[in-house]
Amino acid sequence: MSNMSRKRTSRRYHLPVLVEQDEDGVFIVSVPTLRGCRTYGYSLDEAMKNIAEAAELCLEDEQPPDQPTFVGVRDLIVAR
Repeated sequence: MSNMSRKRTSRRYHLPVLVEQDEDGVFIVSVPTLRGCRTYGYSLDEAMKNIAEAAELCLEDEQPPDQPTFVGVRDLIVAR
């Protein structure tokens, strides 16, 4: 089979994305299941586009571990 006739198979990943906003309003985003996969954006849309691109690059070097389906993140307030 020649290289031209081979089709590259793609796989879809469901990756959790952690979104934070710093004191200047910049959105900091990361994929905790991929080591070092983080970026930012000045809007949430920009940050999500950037993390999608970063995740694609990170997946070239590392596969995410098998894990249960990500459900969500909750905000916890603790009074002391």
